[in-house]
Amino acid sequence: MNIVVLVKQVPDSGAERTLSASDNTVERSSASNVINEMDEYAIEEALKIKEAHGGEVTVLTVGPAGATESIRKALSMGPDKAVHVQDDALHGSCAVATSKVLAAALGTLNADLILCGAESTDGRVQVVPHMLAERLGVAALTGARKLTVDGSQLTVERQTDEGYEVVTAATPAIVSVWDTINEPRYPSFKGIMAAKKKPVQSLALSDLGVSADEVGFAGATSTVLEFSKRPARSGGTKITDEGDGGEKLVAYLATEKFV
Repeated sequence: MNIVVLVKQVPDSGAERTLSASDNTVERSSASNVINEMDEYAIEEALKIKEAHGGEVTVLTVGPAGATESIRKALSMGPDKAVHVQDDALHGSCAVATSKVLAAALGTLNADLILCGAESTDGRVQVVPHMLAERLGVAALTGARKLTVDGSQLTVERQTDEGYEVVTAATPAIVSVWDTINEPRYPSFKGIMAAKKKPVQSLALSDLGVSADEVGFAGATSTVLEFSKRPARSGGTKITDEGDGGEKLVAYLATEKFV
């Protein structure tokens, strides 16, 4: 089975994240960047399927030159190769434009199964898998907490607010996963060293037949017009118990409408 995993490099959610004052996009140049957490679960699921059924796992990334670090980290987990789409014109792309570029790249890879995280920590819009499925004309099995492969048949337990649904589709298809689906492996030293030699194909928009005016700010269907920083947190209220601490606490809770 030919499996492609979509991997995105994002600012570390544990570090301070900001928007650029010059163009209102997520600041990536000075941030500590990592693989999108959900995508690591997609990589693990792809590797499990390969180990059970054979095949090849390819990592696909759309991002700046600096995303190479995350690509190598992904490869160290076990995928066979990677494709990196990078072009200066991509800066400022919205989800619609990103899905267009991903679809064009996927059109060259002949994937049986496309796996990705259910959302990215820098956007959390959860729409790219659906957009890709529409562009490629394949089924979208989204929000998976369990995936079973039987030949060309896929069965997914899809997480919902009420519980889960069981949905099926034939390959080719795209499956987005939540962090309940598995436990990603840690790269071994051998895997880290092997990743340095694994092939990474670099593609530009021109290689995919996508023009610059279809992506970036020129092709964006939505943009951030302005933003403001979150106000600083106050020091809170301190209650000292001098025999009437309970009364003060109840009064405070009542004032804040907690009781």
